[in-house]
Amino acid sequence: MHVLVTGAAGFIGSGVSRRLLERGDRVIGVDNMNDYYEVSLKEARLGKLTPHENFEFVKADISDRSAMEELFEKGKFDRVVNLAAQAGVRYSIENPHSYIESNIVGFINILEGCRHHNVEHLVYASSSSVYGANETMPFSVHDNVDHPLSLYAASKKANELMAHTYSHLYRLPTTGLRFFTVYGPWGRPDMALFLFTDAILKGKPIKVFNYGKHRRDFTYIDDIVEGVIRTLDHVARPNPDWSGLKPDPGSSRAPWRVYNIGNSNPVELMDYIGALERELGRTAEKEMLPLQPGDVPDTYADVEQLKEDVAYQPSTTVDEGVRRFVRWYREYYGIAE
Repeated sequence: MHVLVTGAAGFIGSGVSRRLLERGDRVIGVDNMNDYYEVSLKEARLGKLTPHENFEFVKADISDRSAMEELFEKGKFDRVVNLAAQAGVRYSIENPHSYIESNIVGFINILEGCRHHNVEHLVYASSSSVYGANETMPFSVHDNVDHPLSLYAASKKANELMAHTYSHLYRLPTTGLRFFTVYGPWGRPDMALFLFTDAILKGKPIKVFNYGKHRRDFTYIDDIVEGVIRTLDHVARPNPDWSGLKPDPGSSRAPWRVYNIGNSNPVELMDYIGALERELGRTAEKEMLPLQPGDVPDTYADVEQLKEDVAYQPSTTVDEGVRRFVRWYREYYGIAE
């Protein structure tokens, strides 16, 4: 297949691109290479992709309408994986406009490109953040998600609604994946594992929000990538049993689906920190802080629908995942044990 991957220099996007190339697909990778976090890390991820003869990189912003129109016109893509987005719950409070530009304007450009160029299937990144004020555990795609707690979450909920409109009006198959706290080698420096590792190795305190009473469905990158690939291969189809009298939020009579993609095994934040301390051989100095605006106390993914439809089966434990991350971190930054 000829696949467009947006956010190809990102954590998940680079992993997905690599797997697609390994199995013989042609990949056009798009990224704007912004400085939300260190650009050198994005360049290093790209450096693992660009030597491949079936990979082409295009530096562009998905919010640039003319650039996206030109890309789709030339690309003739079979399928599209949209992983480009402005990420981060807390940053959405500081810089809301960047979320509208990337996550809303950018996404409509992707939808329009898919619509006008007969793309077979669009898979896009949603987020566990859409569950917002919902306290029913585990989070299910059949739950209502109308109470987001951050603009980031609202933008991802909006993506799901926008995709549904295009699936309904133009029969464009779309699938949204609600990612649950992804971690592992080549991860994002603004995520907890990266921040904690850096601080502990420098002898600085780590910030532990909600006084350590968080539970997160930490999901290892390889399990996420496997789920994305399986979903891309499973083109969204209408649910023949869907009823407007009792509407199911997770499916539709249009070719539209949303799935949770997580480990389905929530871990206490303090246990996560403990795994990191054991791997580093150091004890963290902890600065205990209250719950931050926009954050939710717990996440827990019900992934039964994804298991049923694409045989998704996460298999990496937190201990093993943290071990692999620390090994990569030391190697990447040249830090001896």
